[in-house]
Amino acid sequence: MADSDGEYVGEDLSDDDLLGGPVASGADASSYGTRSKGPNDAGKKGDARKARGGGRSKAAWEDIQRSWENVVETEDGSVTIEALLEAEKRRRLLRDTTPLQRGIIRHLMLVLDMSFAMAEKDLLPNRYLLTLNYAVDFVREYFEQNPISQMGIVGMRDGIAVRISDMGGNPAEHIETLRVWAEQQEPLGNPSLQNALEMCRGSLFHTPSHGTREVLIIYGALLSSDPGDIHDTITSLITDRIRVSIVGLAAQVAICAELCARTNAGATTNYAVALHEQHFHELFLAATTPPVTHTTAPNTHSTDASLLMMGFPSRALAGTAAAAAAVSLCACHNRPSREGYACTRCRAKVCRLPAECPACGLTLILSTHLARSYHHLFPLRGWVEVGWAEAAAPSSRARGGCASCLAAFPPVPPGMGAPKIRVVGGGGGGPQELKVGGVSESGRYKCQVCGNHFCIDCDVFAHEVIHNCPGCQSDTRGLAGNGQGHAADAMVIDS
Repeated sequence: MADSDGEYVGEDLSDDDLLGGPVASGADASSYGTRSKGPNDAGKKGDARKARGGGRSKAAWEDIQRSWENVVETEDGSVTIEALLEAEKRRRLLRDTTPLQRGIIRHLMLVLDMSFAMAEKDLLPNRYLLTLNYAVDFVREYFEQNPISQMGIVGMRDGIAVRISDMGGNPAEHIETLRVWAEQQEPLGNPSLQNALEMCRGSLFHTPSHGTREVLIIYGALLSSDPGDIHDTITSLITDRIRVSIVGLAAQVAICAELCARTNAGATTNYAVALHEQHFHELFLAATTPPVTHTTAPNTHSTDASLLMMGFPSRALAGTAAAAAAVSLCACHNRPSREGYACTRCRAKVCRLPAECPACGLTLILSTHLARSYHHLFPLRGWVEVGWAEAAAPSSRARGGCASCLAAFPPVPPGMGAPKIRVVGGGGGGPQELKVGGVSESGRYKCQVCGNHFCIDCDVFAHEVIHNCPGCQSDTRGLAGNGQGHAADAMVIDS
């Protein structure tokens, strides 16, 4: 008697192919296949034979209804997956929006661990490939949030530090180099934390004093093969005003915690260990926000007011009066091009902005670059959730849907209770502010300045992309401002 627990064989093969001859009959024929018998079983076998000349039919195990994709059972009852996604989006926005003094001109060295420890597969596909893929996302987001900053990349492998890309402001060059390393190199040898820090210190030594000096390390090993005393290197980093942040992939290391604490005025928030892939991605991209300036820290840059000369060139297109008819070489890459930006001081042509003029050294940017860096100093105030009672009020601004995308809100259920409003401050009769909480039960979120109601997608888009409130920007009365708060509050910078 044939074994009924044999391996499943695809249905695109006929019975003749399975048995190597005529079709078996009787009990032997029923021993092949793992599909349950039913009234339509014979028809399914016939369809499988027909599939040899056409498309392949699906097996029974391929049509799976996953109930957990639609409903998740919690203590409070059934919660749909849409509510969980909304809670995840809302969690990313629940951060402190207090205006702080930050350095918007940054000089960052990204250090990637490329040692034997990065071959581990606890982070899929492995630590090495995942880190390089996240590094590409980090480069894009870093220059998106800090367009007038610069960055360089260093690797740790085989007991030495290797330079992957030099300090520069062109994200395309960094991304191209990272992809080459991902395709052609493999993790090798032991990491050397001291060698990497010394190379970063040399790269940041000649950076101007008006910018920040930072080092971000992605560390996957539990050891460091150093040629000397790393404590001497930490002392040199403090003297050169270099701040170090580390994202660990294995476990907490004592020397990493000491390094981050000593170079960040005792702060312990600059060192974290990733729990999983999503947590690793969040910790990685968290470094795109400029660090807070500590005026009392020994490693901070000078806070004295100084003027920085910059140029704002206009784009010269081929065929216009401002551009030459012939193709010319750009001064930054020596490549022929018809378009570019002419330096306002020496008229040298560069192909992209922001950049530093190769001829005279003048910083060339656009006005939009400054505007995109400005939101770090005065972040958009968080929007508060709206209860059912407030959404059902006759004076509610949610009658026509979302104030930005005009999407319809869920209808208000009958018989809802009074609104739950949490108030912080204002004990002495001063202005009161609603505290930003979690997920809104009505799917509505209100701007504290203009009072308009928005959906969760517009909430995420306004706080992570445009950094402005659409309702405040469209207010023709001039009462709302820009969503960052009132004028008296926006000018306060807490150091």
